[in-house]
Amino acid sequence: MKRLAIIGASGHGKVIADIAVKNGYEEIVFLDDNPELKECAGFPVVGTSEDAAKYPDYDIIVAIGNASIRKKMQQKVGEDRLTTLIHPQSVISRRVTIGKGTVVMAGAIINSDTNIGEGCIINTGASVDHDCNIGDFVHVSVGAHVAGTVIIGNGTWIGAGATVSNNIEICGGCMIGAGAVVVRNIKKKGTYMGVPAIELHKEKKSCGY
Repeated sequence: MKRLAIIGASGHGKVIADIAVKNGYEEIVFLDDNPELKECAGFPVVGTSEDAAKYPDYDIIVAIGNASIRKKMQQKVGEDRLTTLIHPQSVISRRVTIGKGTVVMAGAIINSDTNIGEGCIINTGASVDHDCNIGDFVHVSVGAHVAGTVIIGNGTWIGAGATVSNNIEICGGCMIGAGAVVVRNIKKKGTYMGVPAIELHKEKKSCGY
């Protein structure tokens, strides 16, 4: 029997639970540090993130949007316990590599010779084209599109509906706002919004990385 413990009983966790069911997991539990939560998506919340060791026969996935917290949780759990979840209705080239702890949602497309790092989120309807290098703990949000030969650094968040043009490099720790269009390299950590995307100087580094 396939068993899964999901750390993070949130909306993101609900989507991951659905993917897990479609991947044949028969027993699913949640772990969350909010003691008031008792269930999520019809599955029980059985303890906190500290209780992962109590479920040695379970694969683990971290369902936390904040990149830095997701990173800390994955490091705490250990690579040998982590799984990778891919929705069966995503389209992924045979020449793609995907790191541990990454989730790929329904309708996502990842094309040839692209590398997806550890702990990433490739969200619903997002696309990452050929020859891209996506760092660890990157979130490509709902409906965002990354063109070919793009490099995205660790912990960067590509907002919903954003577009990254081909041959672009984005450094780690950035937040690209919803609907933004990135047409120039981004070498400075920060928040970028608009068409074309420019830095927002009064930002709060809310990507958490």
